Parts: sequence; structure tokens; C-alpha cells
Amino acid sequence: MEPGNNTQCSKFFLLGFSDDPELQPLIFGLFLSMYLIAVFGNLLIILVTISDFHLHTPMYFFLSNLSFVDICLTSTTIPKMLKNIWTLSKVITYEGCIIQMQFFTLFIGLDVFLLTVMAYDRFVAICHPLHYTVIMHPRLCGLLVLVSWIMSAMNSLLQSLMVLRLTFCREVEIPHFFCELNQMVQLACSDTFLNDLVMYLASVLLAGGLLAGIIYSYSKIVSSIRRISSTQGKFKAFSTCASHLSVVLLFYCTSLGVYLSSAATHNSHSSATASVMYTVVTPMLNPFVYSLRNKDIKRALKRVCGIVGIKRPTVLGQMKCP
Repeated sequence: MEPGNNTQCSKFFLLGFSDDPELQPLIFGLFLSMYLIAVFGNLLIILVTISDFHLHTPMYFFLSNLSFVDICLTSTTIPKMLKNIWTLSKVITYEGCIIQMQFFTLFIGLDVFLLTVMAYDRFVAICHPLHYTVIMHPRLCGLLVLVSWIMSAMNSLLQSLMVLRLTFCREVEIPHFFCELNQMVQLACSDTFLNDLVMYLASVLLAGGLLAGIIYSYSKIVSSIRRISSTQGKFKAFSTCASHLSVVLLFYCTSLGVYLSSAATHNSHSSATASVMYTVVTPMLNPFVYSLRNKDIKRALKRVCGIVGIKRPTVLGQMKCP
């Protein structure tokens, strides 16, 4: 894009999904519903893992961190979009756009790191069960989460600093519902070669490397499960990682679908629509995947419901959980 004006713009315009006024209430209601489900579902997972001492294990420690990150991820993008629809405004300030892009990059990176850490946890649990408590001690678990935060923060800060060096024209329209890194770089008036190089290197080293770690962990898990003689033993071993595997497949398949669809159609609006899958839908579905496919979470939910029923007998009478 040739620089038509070197003056740095002070605001951007988020075009969203549609300009049709009749569709705005539908879009607002749909995204508000998905946002509330994502927030309250992940909050429930956090509450259950904290309140039930049976879930004070590395697996659920990582799960509660993933739920927290998913809440932050959806809260980075959806509230601003809902505000723009409600106020009939598409404006976001330059500073606000940079901050939103930085936090989105941070939390989406954390999602990938935590999914990889959880894959390693399942690898140790299934392939080295006798040494699990020795290997996955609390200090290592805390260190893994801390390293995930540091690496994601460093990548997010680097990408944001790279965008800050770019020049944008006066009127910048972003064909998306939030300030996404790739869209920002494509809309710059100045040379973006260095930004593209840093983005691709980060994608290969971080996303590609972490995906390779997940694939390696599950290849070892499958190999260990195949060596189990009894069918019941195989089922029990697989059930311990089924929920995490479902979440990994959901996240990576939707992310891959976004980039394949955008590359095939070269349509920014279709890319924005597809990106809803991993920015909103995946965080919304994660609590359902873990609660429906995980017996420990189900039992913990019943205990929490039972405690609520005992504490409020005069208001609700005898409360029973299904």
C-alpha cells in the first residue's frame, strides 16, 4: 500500500460483519449470548476446580488456567464489538486498537502454550504413571504456567512494537470485528516486510513448535495405550485424555479452517466470520467438553450443587442435582 499521507491516523473503523441495520440486533443478541455462556461456563470450571479438593491436581490446575485465559480472550474482543453495535459506532482509537491487538495476541498465544502443557501432563500421566506425582510436582506446574505467560507476553510485546513502527493513512477501515495483527499489518501504508518476517517466524517457531510437541505427546500416548492388554484398561487410559484431545482438535481445526478459508477466498469479511470459531466458539464450548466428557468434573459439579442446596433450604427447599 503506497503512503498517500504520512500523518499517523488517530482512529480506525471496525467494519464488523454486516452494514445491514436489520441484522445488527441479531448479531448483538447472538454474540452477547455466546459471550455470557463463555464467561459463566469458564467461571464455573474455575470455581469447581478451586472448591473441590479432589480436583487439586496438575491436570485441573492447568484447566483452570485455560478457563481464565479463555475468559480474557473473549473479553478482549467481544465487549468492544457489542459496544460499537449498541452505540451505532465503528470507531476504535489508535491506542485502543494497539492495546486490543496486544492482549489478543497474548491470550491466543497462552491458549496454545497451555494446550501444549496439558498434552505433556497427559503424556506423563499415561506413559509414566508411577512417576507422575514426582515429575508433575507443584513447583514444575507453576513454572510451566509462568514460562507460558512469559513467552506469550514477549511475543505479544514484540508484535505490538513492530506494528508501532508502521505508518497508517488517515482513514483506515479494518474488515474485522477486532484489531487483528495480520489485518493491521496489511492495512499499513509503510513497508511491512520486516513485520511479515517476524510474524511468520513467530508462527513457525511458536505455533509450529508447540503443535509438534502436542503431536509427539499424543503419539507416545497412543503407543502406550496400544500396549495395554485389556480393553477396559485401554478405555480408562484414553478417557483421561479424551477431553483435552477434543479441545485441541477443536482449537486447531477451527484455526486451520480460518486460515485456509481466508487463503482460498481472499475475502476479509469471510475471514472475520471464520475467526469467530476460535475466538468465541471454542472458548464457549471448552467448559461443555470438559463437563460432559469428564467424570471428575461431573462429580464436582454435583457436589457444588449439593452444597448450594444445603445452604439455601429455606429459599429453595431440598435441592437436588441431576
